[in-house]
Amino acid sequence: MYNGCPSLKGHMMSLPFYQKLHEHYDRSYHSKDLHTTTSQYQQEKKRSAIYTHGSAAYSSRSSAAHRQESQALSQASASSSYQQQGSQAYSLRATEYSLGSGVGQKAAAAYDYGYSHGQVHVSGITDTEEERIKEAAAYIAQRKLLASEEGITTAKQSTASKQSMVSKQSTSTLQQEKAVEKKSRKVAIREKAEHLSLRKTLEETEAYHKKLNEDSLLHAPEFNIKPRSHTVWEKESVKLHCSVSGWPEPRLTWYKNQVPINVHANPGKYIIESRYGMHTLQINACDFEDTAQYRASAMNVKGELSAYASVVVKRYKGEFDDTCFHARVSTLPLSFAVTPYGYASKFEIHFDDKFDVSFGREGETMSLGCRVVITPEIKHFQPEIQWYRNGAPVFPSKWVQTHWSGERATLTFSHLNKEDEGLYTIRVRMGEYYEQYSAYVFVRDADAEIEGAPASPLDVMCLDANKDYIIISWKQPAVDGGSPILGYFIDKCEVGTDTWSQCNDTPVKFARFPVTGLIEGRSYTFRVRAVNKNGIGLPSRVSEAVAALDPAEKARLKSRPSAPWTGQIIVTEEEPTEGIIPGPPTDLSVTEATRSYVVLSWKPPGQRGHEGIMYFVEKCEAETQNWQRVNTELPVKSPRFALFDLAEGKSYSFRVRCANSAGVGEPSEATEVTVVGDKLDIPKPPGKIIPSRNTETSIVVTWEESKDAKELVGYYIESSVVGSGTWEPCNNNPVKGPRFTCHGLVTGQSYIFRVRAVNAAGLSDYSQDSEAIEVKAAIVVGGGVSQDVRPELSDTAGGLTDFPGGMHEASRPTSRKDAWLGSKPNKTALPSSSHKLGKTEVSKVSETVQEVLTPPPEEAAPKGKTTPSPPCDITCLESFHDSMVLGWKQPDKTGGAEISGYYVNYREVIDGIPGKWREANIKAVSDQAYKISNLKENMVYQFQVAAMNITGLGEFSAASTPFKCEEWTIAVPGPPHDLKYSEVRKTSLVLHWKPPVYSGRTPVTGYFVDLKEANAKDDQWRGLNKAAIKNKYLKVQGLKEGVSYVFRVRAINQAGVGKPSDLAGPVVAETRPGTKEVVVNVDDDGVISLNFECDQMSPKSEFIWSKDYISTEDSPRLEVESKGNKTKMTFKDLGMDDLGVYSCDVTDTDGIASSYLIDEEELKRLLALSQEHKFPTVPIKSELAVEILEKGQVRFWMQAEKLSGNAKVSYIFNDKEIFEGPKYKMHIDRNTGIIEMFMEKLQDEDEGTYTFQLQDGKATGHSTLVLIDDAYKKLQKEAEFQRQEWIRKQGPHFAEYLSWEVTSDCNVLLKCKVANIKKETNIVWYKDEREISVDEKHDFKDGICTLLITEFSKKDAGIYEVILKDDRGKDKSRLKLVDEAFKELMTEVCKTIALSATDLKIQSTAEGIRLYSFVPYYLDDLKVSWSQNGTAVKYTDRVKSGVTGEQIWLQINEPTPNDKGKYVMELFDGKTGHQKTVDLSGQAYDEAYAEFQRLKQAAIAEKNRARVVGGLPDVVTIQEGKALNLTCSVWGDPTPEVSWVKNEKPLASSEHCSLKFEAGKTAFITITGVTTSDSGKYGLVVKNKYGSETSDFTVSVFIPEEEARVLESQKGNKKSK
Repeated sequence: MYNGCPSLKGHMMSLPFYQKLHEHYDRSYHSKDLHTTTSQYQQEKKRSAIYTHGSAAYSSRSSAAHRQESQALSQASASSSYQQQGSQAYSLRATEYSLGSGVGQKAAAAYDYGYSHGQVHVSGITDTEEERIKEAAAYIAQRKLLASEEGITTAKQSTASKQSMVSKQSTSTLQQEKAVEKKSRKVAIREKAEHLSLRKTLEETEAYHKKLNEDSLLHAPEFNIKPRSHTVWEKESVKLHCSVSGWPEPRLTWYKNQVPINVHANPGKYIIESRYGMHTLQINACDFEDTAQYRASAMNVKGELSAYASVVVKRYKGEFDDTCFHARVSTLPLSFAVTPYGYASKFEIHFDDKFDVSFGREGETMSLGCRVVITPEIKHFQPEIQWYRNGAPVFPSKWVQTHWSGERATLTFSHLNKEDEGLYTIRVRMGEYYEQYSAYVFVRDADAEIEGAPASPLDVMCLDANKDYIIISWKQPAVDGGSPILGYFIDKCEVGTDTWSQCNDTPVKFARFPVTGLIEGRSYTFRVRAVNKNGIGLPSRVSEAVAALDPAEKARLKSRPSAPWTGQIIVTEEEPTEGIIPGPPTDLSVTEATRSYVVLSWKPPGQRGHEGIMYFVEKCEAETQNWQRVNTELPVKSPRFALFDLAEGKSYSFRVRCANSAGVGEPSEATEVTVVGDKLDIPKPPGKIIPSRNTETSIVVTWEESKDAKELVGYYIESSVVGSGTWEPCNNNPVKGPRFTCHGLVTGQSYIFRVRAVNAAGLSDYSQDSEAIEVKAAIVVGGGVSQDVRPELSDTAGGLTDFPGGMHEASRPTSRKDAWLGSKPNKTALPSSSHKLGKTEVSKVSETVQEVLTPPPEEAAPKGKTTPSPPCDITCLESFHDSMVLGWKQPDKTGGAEISGYYVNYREVIDGIPGKWREANIKAVSDQAYKISNLKENMVYQFQVAAMNITGLGEFSAASTPFKCEEWTIAVPGPPHDLKYSEVRKTSLVLHWKPPVYSGRTPVTGYFVDLKEANAKDDQWRGLNKAAIKNKYLKVQGLKEGVSYVFRVRAINQAGVGKPSDLAGPVVAETRPGTKEVVVNVDDDGVISLNFECDQMSPKSEFIWSKDYISTEDSPRLEVESKGNKTKMTFKDLGMDDLGVYSCDVTDTDGIASSYLIDEEELKRLLALSQEHKFPTVPIKSELAVEILEKGQVRFWMQAEKLSGNAKVSYIFNDKEIFEGPKYKMHIDRNTGIIEMFMEKLQDEDEGTYTFQLQDGKATGHSTLVLIDDAYKKLQKEAEFQRQEWIRKQGPHFAEYLSWEVTSDCNVLLKCKVANIKKETNIVWYKDEREISVDEKHDFKDGICTLLITEFSKKDAGIYEVILKDDRGKDKSRLKLVDEAFKELMTEVCKTIALSATDLKIQSTAEGIRLYSFVPYYLDDLKVSWSQNGTAVKYTDRVKSGVTGEQIWLQINEPTPNDKGKYVMELFDGKTGHQKTVDLSGQAYDEAYAEFQRLKQAAIAEKNRARVVGGLPDVVTIQEGKALNLTCSVWGDPTPEVSWVKNEKPLASSEHCSLKFEAGKTAFITITGVTTSDSGKYGLVVKNKYGSETSDFTVSVFIPEEEARVLESQKGNKKSK
């Protein structure tokens, strides 16, 4: 397709630069549907505009359009004369460029690209000069015809003639003749004159185009008139104007805040016009939302240019409407902090109700959120909310959604995945201010469907996509289910279907896999499942959709422009010529090799013909010539291929052939032998696991990173409670870096940790377990200890060099900073930079010579100068069959003067016998290398070198080692040469060298530098850089002061590392006395310069400045000025192009030099300092603030760092200056820098913007405070409140209002603090408006009044009020103890009761065991729950819980061994549970159970012992002769034995006294005819095995006569008395 024009192929395969940078200019850029290309092309044709400029209109056309036009012109020329030719051409072109012409709409494509006979036509530059002439003539004719009515008529007739000419009707000539006959004479004359004018124009145009350079016509857009900014009142209209020039005519687009303006979305709001080169944007009925930044973007094929203007819409104060500023994200640009009445000076952003470290599980939902508080609050100006995960922005997707409610920002995960684990940050930006907050989110694995199956992999993505295969990669999970993972299965699903199919039959262990068998052009999604011996785990999250397309085809589709002003790519394939067999592919290589597959990559051949090519891949086992074609049935369409079914461990070579319809081409060169197996090794386990305390639930773990790890994905950390033997993952998404914070740990527990590394090859072995550490908060001393754990310096070969960040990486890109391996420059830190050096060409040994600088004979040698000592270490840098290149070291002693050149002698050595010395050079050479030509091949030579300075030629060196003159054919490069060192300090120096003269078979790609102490053995060499550096210098750090070192350098190319250079040194690491460094300076005008001073200069010494050790002599960005022993290098316009190492060397000295590093961080610092010096500002210590004083006065104040006596302050309110008077009092304290303004009272008209403007000499400054809307109302309300408070405090008042407190006795104490009282002041308490009688009178001791409520309960709920009053006034305080307030108090009471509860005790009873605790008193609000061994106690008839008085108990009746354990009584106060525990096991249980058994037996005995239940009286009085019958009930089990006693003597049954015992329950005593002898004390004795009991009664027998006498005698005695 592209064979006809290779240059166009590259153009079509990449976007123009302006399209890459501005893809958002038009939505049509994002169209990717190929089938819409034609329709877009037709639409663009219809949109083409008429060119109104005076020059010819150029447009590109397709080759088909050219052919149609050429046919039409040839027909016209065949039927008319030259004039008719011009007339028809003019008619055709006039029709083509006519606004209403359909033919013009089809032919006038805007900037199309096409092919015509193998030539490219761009931007309307046509095929031949004739076409150009006709095109120009047509435009001129059109312009003239449009000027008159007759011209329009003629144009219509020309249109008719063109249509008739194109048609092959024979009537075309007749129609033309009729048209001519109808013309009037006037028209005919005019037409003839126009034909003459046209001919002249054609001739002039043809001559013009012969001299014209076509490319000079095209130029990028340029704004002749730029739009200017406007400030308008609300509801007014504003119009922005601009004028643009450029060719082709630029297309102009208007943007508001970087968003294209759509006039159809808001009809009538915007009017966009373009007339006569003037472009306008009119905004009607402006409202505050139109305050924005507007941009006019002009674009054509040469580029894009933008011009900016701002529109600020002001609102009349009286018409301000809050409703128009609803809560939503504003469209205002972030660079403007615009408010309705001015600009906010500063925003303070705070986070409340913040999200903390969160834990989730796969498949669950989670929401992170926090409330954002912004001061001052401006409703219509909403902040920008952005979420980040691990520093990368988080955008809404099907997995995550963001929401901003106006005050709360949330991030919601609809389906958590392990990919979502990481550090989440919310950043809130308000104008130029922003704040951010971060917390970690951990995602645990979902429960496995199969027990013991591994967890799901994560981060499934496409590494490489092609027509034939797609390489998928993933990360291994942290959890393997308890057994090692055997491999992974990859599933694919075609987009648009729901069917998943497995891609591999056997599990693959490598975390990358090429999926084949795809259909070209279709898109697929992928997922991965892990498998171990227990089964297959859950699948991973589905990958993004990937299309099976050739990358080149994909890039072409993406780069295909569709916007009408950039041009539509139209490709017309030519007819294929005679078939050409393609040549062999090139650059065949093995890009990836594992035990499962091998991936090959190559470049297409240069000779391929016009048709597409396919490839056949062949393989061959090592040490054989048996080539086998791998893909015989299915040729490969793309230059990449994956081979499977290779025997692991065997060695193969590969080659590729190209094929087309003409045949199969020759094979490519075979690859090197490749062993089938994993080329990527599993990383080594990390080392030195060090845990350190962080918080009460987290530990910071640091470790030493795995050595020599390649393609490291990250680390997994696991924790284990000491002694448990169970390991749990701390993270499920691998983390990079040697530090991680493990959250979710149990406070007080001791943990150990271990770490393992992971890459695509698998997971490393576990590291050694860390030392145990108890989880508790770290002790903070002196304001806090940094938690950062800094890695120790490496003790490897790179140990002397310390990379910023403390780590070495083999994959680190080589750049300028590689030459400063860990150098400690003139700043505290060196930020990472993405700036990379360009390619550095390998310099060759200079063969130029200079004239011998021999001093004139009449002049003596300079005083104190001598000739230099001999050079040393002569070596052969490159050898040819007839020449050799030598190198040597500079003399140790230069004689006090600069070396000006060298002379070389050589001699032949035959059979060990040296010949005569010969001069190799007549003129001195300035370099320390020289090429000696015209030597004999295979001859052995010796060389000697002498140096010269201004005093003369020094002695020649000793003869070198013999070298044989022969052609070098080794693949690796030769040794670097001319090693020098400079900037020697006590711990560092800079080493320079020149590249090897012989680069080997391939160019040199980098250098390695080695170091050892001068007296050390050869096996003590240490490498300073792990990765090859491209620079030819290196700053070596970490040297030991006073130690002597030597250095060597080795070059590397694709073949390998060459032999080392000659040694540089020895050099002692020391800082010489008087050594000075380069100092940066920024003067008062903001000019930035580097300065250096040297006290050891000779009269001929000069300062030599260099950047990256390359001379800056001709740099247009620098200016050097040297005077005496001082030099200054000034930057004309310091920018990113000036980043680098700047060094200053002093010639004719003993190596005095110094350097200064300017990196991005230093650049920013210097530019900020320069800006500060150019435009000095008064440093502000405290921004303008407002505070309310005691009497309600308002104080505006700010503080400057310092003010001179001439400092002035202007006070501005709403853009008007205010002055001191009755309303405003102003004060300046120049000693402290405090500026104040006082106002007695805030009124409604004081709402607005306050600004203090400072001027102190040249420096200026200001601070602004916006007080509008809610902020002002709040301030005004607070001022009024303070004023009323001051009035209130003039009489008795409450210093502290009524509050409550729960005492240690669990009582409630209501208290308040009073002030300004006297003896007459009374205090009265009320509850629910009823006075509370208080027994004691308040003495106001310490100003505290209290009311004690004992055993507080629900009945005490209500509204309490206390009133202070005397003759000066009164004050009152109310306390509502209802609803939520009462609940809160009850919670505190319950909490105090719970905390006052005694420890649980064990009590044994006859029924069982009782656990109990005493509380001061019990409330129903105090919820009690019991648990045994962590399980809630189930209450039954045997196990009961209750409260008796102040005792809370748990009764366990008839305890069993199952009742043993740890019992917990939890008292829940409504918010928190308080626990009391007791251990009812072991000895405690045994003792309680034994006591229970004893009490139980005692109870049984007491229950079953023999006893008299009742029936016997205490005393029986009976008349003599009567019968006595007594009955009583007895009880006992077993049935007791019954006996009677009288006067403590056994009583037997007789006829007089009958004793009976019936049914074991009833005892009878019957005495018939009682006599006085029967009187006495009787007893019933019952007895069984459990005990006995005696029931006594007394029988008194009286005689009636005696009784009467006794009564009478008693009466007589009373009377006598």
